[in-house]
Amino acid sequence: MAQVRLSGIGKTYPDGTSAVKGLDLDIADGEFLVLVGPSGCGKTTALRMVAGLEEISSGTLTIGDRVVNRTPARDRDVAMVFQSYALYPHLSVRDNIAFGLQLRKLPKRAIKERVEEAAETLGLTEHLDRRPRNLSGGQRQRVAMGRAIVRQPQAFLMDEPLSNLDAKLRVQMRAEISRIQRDLGVTTVYVTHDQVEAMTLGDRVAVLKKGVLQQVAPPQELYNHPANLFVAGFIGSPAMNLLQGRLDADGPGARLELGGQALAVPARLLAERPRLREYLGRDIAVGIRPEDMDDADLDGADGGAVLSSTTDLVEALGPELLVHFQVPAPPVVTEDTKELARDAGADNVDAAAPYSDVIARFSPRSQARSGRPVRVRVDTGRLYFFDPATGDGIWDEPASATQQKEGTHA
Repeated sequence: MAQVRLSGIGKTYPDGTSAVKGLDLDIADGEFLVLVGPSGCGKTTALRMVAGLEEISSGTLTIGDRVVNRTPARDRDVAMVFQSYALYPHLSVRDNIAFGLQLRKLPKRAIKERVEEAAETLGLTEHLDRRPRNLSGGQRQRVAMGRAIVRQPQAFLMDEPLSNLDAKLRVQMRAEISRIQRDLGVTTVYVTHDQVEAMTLGDRVAVLKKGVLQQVAPPQELYNHPANLFVAGFIGSPAMNLLQGRLDADGPGARLELGGQALAVPARLLAERPRLREYLGRDIAVGIRPEDMDDADLDGADGGAVLSSTTDLVEALGPELLVHFQVPAPPVVTEDTKELARDAGADNVDAAAPYSDVIARFSPRSQARSGRPVRVRVDTGRLYFFDPATGDGIWDEPASATQQKEGTHA
């Protein structure tokens, strides 16, 4: 096991394309760090540079106490697990797991012990003599992990290892990977596009956008304290609703104007975040998570914490309803939100649109129906605010997480 340190790591290709820019990360011995971000954000390139499969253009990479920039992949003492499994179809599970040890010419007895120990850890003992074609997708992924485990490396590197599995298997394998990493205590760097995977697996999660680190923090801190609009919109499912509004003073509290409607912002929120007072009388970007809204008619809520609208769509998911409606306030449109829209497959975000599409997570007891009026209670103590010019979150305490802007290092 070892610490992995990336100091100002960059990757620039011969055509001038910059895939990773000044990446600083300290991954502690035994830590499970997840790299997450949209397709093309540089996360896999960063992982491949750690593995030695991609040349480092700038910066310093340290594994344990060795600088390994020029060290060949085979000598870095790391093991990589790919999304494609990369198993040899003509070999048994036993021989697939043992393959790397055989190349290193370890004694047969040592190989046998390591393979059987890994198989027991992964629940593969009864499958050791089978071929990969006779295994399920989840079992094949376990074999690929077994091949990494038996090497007893200083670090595991995993590149979207669950992307080829169906939804149910992904959930099961997430739990397996978490258990195995915890039991082995091996430093692990895990790349995924799936932010649910990132939040459930990582001790810390690093969010990248266009090769630049946006924030790195424990999962709950990313959720509760996003550094900017990009992190806010990327972390959470369904995504945070981001709208343009205006913040005005209203006694000891404030009033958030959203088009023709207003929400009362409690004085407690202003006391917790005094910087918000700098934005009184100004336009502001506001974020509302779907889970911070519910059907106002369920508890008789009224007054300053309710939005009125008409439902466009209701998705019944059993334990909850996802209610789609519009709010008469323009959506937030910045480079961050455009990148989020592109990642979601939408390129037509219009800052001049008079309405924003909003999603709320309702209790299944709600009687909300498509095409009917709806009153939405908003937990205004859980509102998120961002500077409309910079996109930075408006917090009074600097985030313990790292935030990087292009051309700077955290």
